[in-house]
Amino acid sequence: MKQKAYPFSVMLAMTALLITVDQVSKCLAQAFLSENDGIALLPGVFHLQYLENRGAAFGILGHMQWLFILFALAISIPGIVLLKRLSRMSAHYRLLQLAVSLLTAGALGNLIDRLFRHYVIDFLYFKLIDFPIFNVADICVCLGCGALVLLLLFFYNDEDYDRIRGRKTHSDWLEEIRDTIEKEKGKK
Repeated sequence: MKQKAYPFSVMLAMTALLITVDQVSKCLAQAFLSENDGIALLPGVFHLQYLENRGAAFGILGHMQWLFILFALAISIPGIVLLKRLSRMSAHYRLLQLAVSLLTAGALGNLIDRLFRHYVIDFLYFKLIDFPIFNVADICVCLGCGALVLLLLFFYNDEDYDRIRGRKTHSDWLEEIRDTIEKEKGKK
């Protein structure tokens, strides 16, 4: 028996868990970091520093919240639909499921902030390289996007894309023919 992809309920639970970790970490950052200059976990290297980000990366487009909300919806709604579709497929698509779950969780985590706070809470800061302050949802988006790019470029092929779209592939036709021949042999 062939192994199946992860069940849809498992992928939804993982996505929900990532969103929960993101939201809880943001609430903790707001409660403990918003009234001070931050905490140096590794002085000069890694700090926890509170920031209310009203824009995108580096604070750009700060007055265009509606654009970020639409973008997050354009990522997360197809992401959930794709997770549902992938759950009916073989284990070959598990890595894709994980990447889509990460990306969807990150998009929804920051969407929640934009809808209810009108800004995104960022609090993780690599001071050593002066990297922009970020959060758990941002990590999910980056890991999910990176994994998607690698998987789509180097792991999956045209037949995989056809299967995801629900189209029969050349291999599917051949397998059906083989099955038919085997059934006919069994009748004799």
